[in-house]
Amino acid sequence: MDLARFVVDAVVVEGRSLRQVAVAHAISKSWVHKLVVRYKQGSYEALAPRSKAAHRIPSRTLDELEDRIVLLRKELLDQGFDAGAHTIHYHLSLTDKSPPCVATIWRVLKRRGFVTAQPPQAAQVLPNPLRSEPSQ
Repeated sequence: MDLARFVVDAVVVEGRSLRQVAVAHAISKSWVHKLVVRYKQGSYEALAPRSKAAHRIPSRTLDELEDRIVLLRKELLDQGFDAGAHTIHYHLSLTDKSPPCVATIWRVLKRRGFVTAQPPQAAQVLPNPLRSEPSQ
């Protein structure tokens, strides 16, 4: 933010051109222009770095559907049934025309803290019955 403030002051207060400031600080002229516009719209507070994260994620599962998945899991567990992603998918398919896939249900359960991923198991080396052991 210090560089942004310095650049804006050079253009607004000192009256230097955008091009002169950009060349002097090895930044693009368009970036200098954006900073000046931000300053004019919201003073120095508008020069603070902005998040580059998306404002919304269109492919994210809706909260209502996630709540239904969690509720169904709790109901199945209370009734003593298996409450895995495949079972939940089956029960959702009874009421929904197109339920989410099993992987999506599993991700929802993991995100909500119902499932913890297990580390992969080490492979067991079994003796080969066709290979004879050397006799001693």
